[in-house]
Amino acid sequence: MAGERKRILVGLIVAMLLGTAVYFRLWTIDYAISSEDTELIRRQFDLANREAMDESAEWRMKYDEEAERAAKCDKELIEIKQKVDDAASVNQQLAVLQKENMALIERMELLKKELAASKSKCGRSRYTRL
Repeated sequence: MAGERKRILVGLIVAMLLGTAVYFRLWTIDYAISSEDTELIRRQFDLANREAMDESAEWRMKYDEEAERAAKCDKELIEIKQKVDDAASVNQQLAVLQKENMALIERMELLKKELAASKSKCGRSRYTRL
């Protein structure tokens, strides 16, 4: 049993040493990359930042265009509603004027009849005096 425990302990120590060696190797590779590529990473970040700013500006421009179109459509809608209201008002005024016109036509017909009656009276009275 003691021999078996010793073999397991040796195997565990060897595994730990190999794991530590792999870890240090990876750490040195990562450290070398991070030391050399700091400038590259900074440039990539700047490039990504500029691209994000450009995209943001593009979306802002699209938003401004859509807002301008919406304002234009709203203005046109208000103008159309105003024209419809004006047309309704004109129709009401036309109806009132037509009623007034009919009343004036009736009055004119009445006056014509009165004039004809007056003329006929005047004409009769002339002939009756002679």
